[in-house]
Amino acid sequence: MVNRAVRNLSYLQKSASTARVLNLHVLSRRMRDDLEYRNAPLFHHKALNRGIYVKHRLRPNEAELFDDGRAVATKILLPLDPADLRSGGRYVFVGERGFDQVMDNVFGERLGADSRDRRLLNLLDDIPSLDPFLLREHLRRHGFEAAPCYFELSDSDLKRIFGFVEQEVSPLVRMSLQGEGGFANETGKLVKKMLATNIDSDLEPLRLVLRLEPDQFAEGVFCWKGFLYYKWALHQVMAQVPNVARQIGEIQPRGPAQPHVREYIESARVSLRGSIAQAVDAAQQILDVYDRAFAEMIARGDPQAFRDFLLAAPARFVDLGDRLGAINHLVSFWTFRFPDTIRAFVTPDELADILQDFEQGLTFPKRALAVGW
Repeated sequence: MVNRAVRNLSYLQKSASTARVLNLHVLSRRMRDDLEYRNAPLFHHKALNRGIYVKHRLRPNEAELFDDGRAVATKILLPLDPADLRSGGRYVFVGERGFDQVMDNVFGERLGADSRDRRLLNLLDDIPSLDPFLLREHLRRHGFEAAPCYFELSDSDLKRIFGFVEQEVSPLVRMSLQGEGGFANETGKLVKKMLATNIDSDLEPLRLVLRLEPDQFAEGVFCWKGFLYYKWALHQVMAQVPNVARQIGEIQPRGPAQPHVREYIESARVSLRGSIAQAVDAAQQILDVYDRAFAEMIARGDPQAFRDFLLAAPARFVDLGDRLGAINHLVSFWTFRFPDTIRAFVTPDELADILQDFEQGLTFPKRALAVGW
């Protein structure tokens, strides 16, 4: 791998977001004695299976490493010292110019262009977000399976999402535990177990309510967590979308510009408003299906519709993940680049580049949304 020192890996580990970062380094240390982890690794090459993978918006000098005009790339970070991330690491972008040569030099024939791990790297590069629910379904569709621990929420996300999930599922917890005495007020404890990696016997009342076999229940809980995560994520990003959309419409670039650049900026401002609204609406349509199925179970005491929904849920993760990943990228990059739009300085060419990146990110494959049930 080319010799590029990275000095902020310890910070990245602390601040990792599941939508942007796949941190296999942390997982390798936490799960090294777990039998499933050892028997079903994500990457077969040990170094890659201890790497950190980041969805990274390219800087101008980095964009020159690619021939396809992309704005976001997948960065592979390999720590120099796995025991001490402060020592930094080396990195390479998947698909950058000379990537095949880099892989050959570092890994040899074991990571040739047609090898399993190289195909897996290409799949990681193909998706806009590394959130665990989108990632698992994307890999499954292409024949890749791995231990369940690879597709769990990060500790930081679990802390942020806990209160939201507690509020969302409390009606079902009350329904499933009625008549159980002191357990009726232990929603928080049960939610913690539901969000945990392993399903234990304390969730048996929920399994019985949903009328699922043990294997189906484990899959159902994973999918349930996915929809609660996406619902929480949409709620979080929607608190920022109106302000960002307004700023995109108002920000004024400074400096000379070709007429076609200024014309593009004005047209992109209009089209982005529509694209953002469409992406949000499409995500909300899918989440509405979840809400209806859940509400029907609570109102009627009949879990059949919700049970069927959970068993069919993975097909919806791709649509949800694509749209929320694009919206999150737009909001997070804009707020990072322009923390103060009143005093912001941006040239017409840079603004046009940013808006073009956003437009491309909000362009999705023409497929029917998986909203039916």
